[in-house]
Amino acid sequence: MRKKMRMTALMMTAFMAASLTACGSKETAETEAKESSAAEKTEAASKAEGEAEKPAEDLTFGYIAYDMTDIWNEYSANSFEYAAKEAGVEAVVLDSKNSLEESITAMESLIQQEVDGISIFPISTEQGAQLVKMANEAGIPVTVENFAMDIEDPGDYIASVACEYDKIGYEAIKYIAEQKPGAKVFFCAGQEGAGVYEKYQEGVDKAVEELGDKIEIVATLHGDWLTDKAYNVTTDFISTGEEFDYIFANNGMMAQGCYQALKDAGMENIPIVSTGGSPDDYQMLQDGIESANMTAPVSVQGVQTFKNLYDSVAEGKTPEKFVSLPILPIGQDNLDDYIAWDDYEKAYEFVYSGEENAE
Repeated sequence: MRKKMRMTALMMTAFMAASLTACGSKETAETEAKESSAAEKTEAASKAEGEAEKPAEDLTFGYIAYDMTDIWNEYSANSFEYAAKEAGVEAVVLDSKNSLEESITAMESLIQQEVDGISIFPISTEQGAQLVKMANEAGIPVTVENFAMDIEDPGDYIASVACEYDKIGYEAIKYIAEQKPGAKVFFCAGQEGAGVYEKYQEGVDKAVEELGDKIEIVATLHGDWLTDKAYNVTTDFISTGEEFDYIFANNGMMAQGCYQALKDAGMENIPIVSTGGSPDDYQMLQDGIESANMTAPVSVQGVQTFKNLYDSVAEGKTPEKFVSLPILPIGQDNLDDYIAWDDYEKAYEFVYSGEENAE
């Protein structure tokens, strides 16, 4: 409301100046216009400086989760809260429970509370754009996570942080080729037609094209993200007698099914590379079920999202418009580098030490 009143006052001043100079000379008009413009710039600069100097303990950030029963969203929200606590910022987390209506209600609530900034974890880019525009209308800075917001009219948001699944697929195949040049790979893929799987497939195809005879995908069967389905398709593939050296499983649940199928066939020596880096994945790495995992720590996503919002609101900085969630290949030889989804302290150190190294 205060922002609107100041803007209205500026507009009235400009209008009055224009009316007066219309009755005077051209030189007078130009002089007064310059003075008015300089005054506006000075006031805007003072306002921005005042906002940047607002103490962290006086800031309140809102966070809209799409569904806190989703483990990915839960850990991201928790890491956002951790980062806020470290900075002395109050965080208000609201759960939209996978409902568009609830997300709108949550945004209305945060606007009514006059929070200083809002982070959203939307259901889709379209829904994200709707929430962003609501924050825009209220004059509240907003940032986005889990989507790149690469749509025609996403609204005015500070930055977004998201996982690029094509890069994960690419890195997984590249990793296998480095471990065993010429490897024959069985790809236990996600659900056909799903956007996430299609992105994985783009990365796999790109890696195969670039690596040439250093890698070969001998079969691709869809485990649909499920342990039982992955077990069935892996068992079916093994029964064909096709030779293979590695399995690339699209997630940890499918990696479990692949391993059980290998074990039942007496082939548990075949290494499995998976993705995600969930707590279950880490356990499977420790147990030797997975030989490697292309981890994408969601705890880093939550911390980076907070940092984007804080840097803009509290420090007047302009973050990169899109930050890709880092892909950290973890194998038996570098387990200590693993960043757990619930290791908020390590994720915080990773994000902020990266900033220090950049400087």
